[in-house]
Amino acid sequence: MARRLGTSITETERLVDCSQSAVVSIHAKWINDGDTSSRHQGVGRPRAMKKGRRRLSRLVKQNRRQRVAQLEAEYNAGPSANVSEHTVQRTLLDRGLCSATDVPLVSLC
Repeated sequence: MARRLGTSITETERLVDCSQSAVVSIHAKWINDGDTSSRHQGVGRPRAMKKGRRRLSRLVKQNRRQRVAQLEAEYNAGPSANVSEHTVQRTLLDRGLCSATDVPLVSLC
């Protein structure tokens, strides 16, 4: 927007606190495409438990004393794709549920 208002590249660089090359490339992209957002969203490997995270949370809340290995077995018995014990552990931590591999789940973090 600063470039559109007539400020120089150097002034814009100082204003937005980024490099001169970034100012030039973003301005050129905006002129050419009319947009500055990146279309490279979702990079990396897809998560194994994309849709099953809520189901896993429900399984935990049914019995908080289950071990991660038991949760994995119960989750894999359902209609979803098979996941590893490590994936279950990581998903629980991402959802804020404390546990360890050999220790029963105690409570929410």
